[in-house]
Amino acid sequence: MEQTFHVTGLDCARCAQTLEQGVASLPGVQACQVQFASGTLRVVGDVPFAQLQARVRALGYDLTAPTEGPPPAPPTGWLRFMGQYRDTRLALLGLALILPGVILDELLGIEHPVITALALGAWLAAGLPIVRSAWRALRINREVTINMLMTIASAGAIVIGAFTEAGMVMVLFAIGEALERYTGERARHAIRSLAGLAPEHARLLRPHPGSPLAPGEVAVAALRPGDVILVRPGERIPVDGRVLSGTSAVNQAPITGESRPIDKAPGSEVFAGSINGEGALEIEVTRLAADTVLSRLIRLVQEAQERRAAAQRFIDRFARVYTPAVVALAGLVAVVPPLLFGQPFVDPVNPHAGWLYRGLALLVVACPCALVISTPVSIISALSNAARHGVLIKGGAYLEALSRIRTVAFDKTGTLTYGRPAVVALRPANHGGADGTAQHCTDCAELLALASAVEQQSEHPLARAVVDEATRHGLHRRYPPATAVTALPGRGVIGRVADREVVIGSHAYFREHVPHPEEHCAAAERDTRAGYTPLMVAAEGQYLGTITVADTVRATGQEALQMLKAMGISTLVMLSGDDAAVGARVGQQLGVTEVRAELLPTDKVAVIQSLRARHGSVAMVGDGINDAPALATADVGIAIGAALGGTAQAMETADITLMSDDLRRLPFLFALARATMRTIQVNVTLSIGLKLLFVALVLSGLGTMWMAVAADMGTSLLVTLNGMRLLTTPRPPA
Repeated sequence: MEQTFHVTGLDCARCAQTLEQGVASLPGVQACQVQFASGTLRVVGDVPFAQLQARVRALGYDLTAPTEGPPPAPPTGWLRFMGQYRDTRLALLGLALILPGVILDELLGIEHPVITALALGAWLAAGLPIVRSAWRALRINREVTINMLMTIASAGAIVIGAFTEAGMVMVLFAIGEALERYTGERARHAIRSLAGLAPEHARLLRPHPGSPLAPGEVAVAALRPGDVILVRPGERIPVDGRVLSGTSAVNQAPITGESRPIDKAPGSEVFAGSINGEGALEIEVTRLAADTVLSRLIRLVQEAQERRAAAQRFIDRFARVYTPAVVALAGLVAVVPPLLFGQPFVDPVNPHAGWLYRGLALLVVACPCALVISTPVSIISALSNAARHGVLIKGGAYLEALSRIRTVAFDKTGTLTYGRPAVVALRPANHGGADGTAQHCTDCAELLALASAVEQQSEHPLARAVVDEATRHGLHRRYPPATAVTALPGRGVIGRVADREVVIGSHAYFREHVPHPEEHCAAAERDTRAGYTPLMVAAEGQYLGTITVADTVRATGQEALQMLKAMGISTLVMLSGDDAAVGARVGQQLGVTEVRAELLPTDKVAVIQSLRARHGSVAMVGDGINDAPALATADVGIAIGAALGGTAQAMETADITLMSDDLRRLPFLFALARATMRTIQVNVTLSIGLKLLFVALVLSGLGTMWMAVAADMGTSLLVTLNGMRLLTTPRPPA
């Protein structure tokens, strides 16, 4: 049995490791994982909740049952947050008690028994939760934690008479841990808030046959496919569904990241979490609440934290051996100089000069908080930013891989193009070889209207392209639908429109049966060579003109590829199953650097492998269905339009999924990956650099313990805030 719980009280990623180790040792636990970024504990095994909660509380944290829902959002202000928990209130009390000692003792050199008593009170108030946590981790996990380092260091300071400094170490450490918890909770809330995009209740109009529900307000979780709900203007859509009646413009930005509202009419698909516009909609439920696009998105974002970047995995392993090693090193620093070189172990006149003090200070300096938190907070902030803009990334490992990629392969049909034919030119008989438009040309409008009347009876993609174009110009009702429609397999279709026999056929058919001008014949041959499909039209045996149809490139494709080139993505390869002429035409329109045409799915895999051999890491962009082998072969597989296509396979199998078909999300994705790795590098450099600086100061006798803990907590806060910048930057183009 697998269960997921919410954990509160996690200050840093090291806390998550301590909790994970403690829960894993419980009888009955087969596997467990604690995610600091989301504040969740996943347990596999048959363990009672009460037993789990007792172990978590024994380690100094708390556990929430799944039925109770996630913890509430943290207070907006830091002071309000500090007043919310017992240990943070004790830290504030310790701060108040230690201030007289800092001012009078540390700064002015005034010593007094009252100052000593206040310092010891501050140590007890702020340090009691820390000492308790250190002892529990040592007793349960047999683990030396950061809290143990602080306990040893501050207790040693009391032994040598540095009372104010001992209290200051505990107070600063407790406040620093609270700051980390506060910033961590805000980062976690950014992910949890995705779940709040969909309302908990819906307005049920008509239950599906056999449903126990009655019309009225019902819980979204109780809805089943076939139920019909009402969504009023301005409300959030509670579930995925299909519009039965009503028209409106729906803001899908929370799901697909599209910047403009999308028009919805009967038959349109809508998604949970999107915002209805000005019209009321009756919607038929098509998915359970647990299976909506939004629910899958949230689930996959949370699971993404398991796929850690290589840098994060290294730091996690490093931290496990680092802390015990620091304790041993501090012990050597304290005893080796006095034993071998006659240096003072404790200096009663100036405690800072003794090597015991320097060893204790080294424990404080070497605290790995900043290093441990530097990577996960950056990763989860980037994942959250991407999810909010319609990009689902399944882990930091893919961000890291994407930041190194300079070669991208694209599927053509459905990725760089819309994947469906559209009318691209109208050429009436009396226009010579020139093209016209239905909007400004009477003959063009007549040609399109007649053809639409015949094609309305067909579901062929070319027929739908003609009807859609006529509908767009309001010409689909100029003539009634054709009668006596007969297909000419592989060649065209015949029907009667207003007592006239209308033929729509291929150039080959017209060459044999319908005379047409030489210039139109030559134009049709040029179109065919370029990868277009010319549909010739005749009425009562008289040639009327040609409608040229082709799969068109996406409106954002050329702009997106230019942006990628400007970012240094030097090789952009288009993979197509079409013939070379079609591939060359589309490739030239988009400006790709290389075109590979007439490829089967297995051929695309071979191309990806050859590109990797030539250029190193390769990303593959496809629609997530027929491109699955190539997506899996590439170092990073990116599927587009998962929400629009309604394909769960795309979200489940690709490494990265663009929920919309806006290709400009790709440059945003690369920019985010690079910004994330730069942020991690800066954070790690800051963490290690400041550590080395203070180690040098401590060993030379110039650094104090309270200065060291202030620097450590300051660095932790700095790297956390730096990582959280990725919540809002970069942003995709509007």
